[in-house]
Amino acid sequence: MSKNTGNNRRDFIRNVFVAAPAIALFGSQPSHVLAAEGSAPQPTMADYTPLYFKKEEWAFISAAVDCLIPHDEHGPGALETQVPVFIDRQMFGYFGHAATWYMEGPFDPSAGADRGYQLPLTPQQLYRIGIAETDKYCLDKYKKVFAELTNEQKVAVLEGLEKHEITSPRLPLDTFFSFLLDNTKEGYFADPIHGGNKDMQSWKMIGYPGARASYYEWVDKYNVHYPVGPVSLKGVEL
Repeated sequence: MSKNTGNNRRDFIRNVFVAAPAIALFGSQPSHVLAAEGSAPQPTMADYTPLYFKKEEWAFISAAVDCLIPHDEHGPGALETQVPVFIDRQMFGYFGHAATWYMEGPFDPSAGADRGYQLPLTPQQLYRIGIAETDKYCLDKYKKVFAELTNEQKVAVLEGLEKHEITSPRLPLDTFFSFLLDNTKEGYFADPIHGGNKDMQSWKMIGYPGARASYYEWVDKYNVHYPVGPVSLKGVEL
């Protein structure tokens, strides 16, 4: 992980958007994108009461996603787009419970990536342990929990998780970081019905039309700015 500045941020956003399947952006089927049952209106961060995370865990998630996708002159950050709400709703829903996963084992944490997820932990458990172990590391090294660190210290900790330089006997913390990063990107770009991407801010930033259904008049237009704002799955239009 590195700080997102200038071209780095634009490259990060572009690469994530190009790599993300349309189904993930729209949130049509995959369990890792769908939210908790129901589709309640988006509250503000100040008004939102976490469904799964405890107070200290909520502080960790908010601080971490702010480091991963910060606000800058190019666009909104993860906090403005309410990515923590998306992640919390994922943990409360069937993704967090691994409800559709095969979880009977055997598990082989040393297996290659082509073997898929290899831990006997649901995402709920993985986040709970990962946050606790990361905060424990921060207390040992900095005498403060992650959410209370300076931005530079937070970035250093996240890089340590990613590079497997910060370890725990309870959990491979690079796996925890991988979930955190993936869920942050999903929350930033998914349809607002799932809790993040408030007011379709990330779609507006990159010129993504969302669920708009008609493009006939644009079929033959290449490298031309699309002047119409995005549409959400609920039919909200900007």
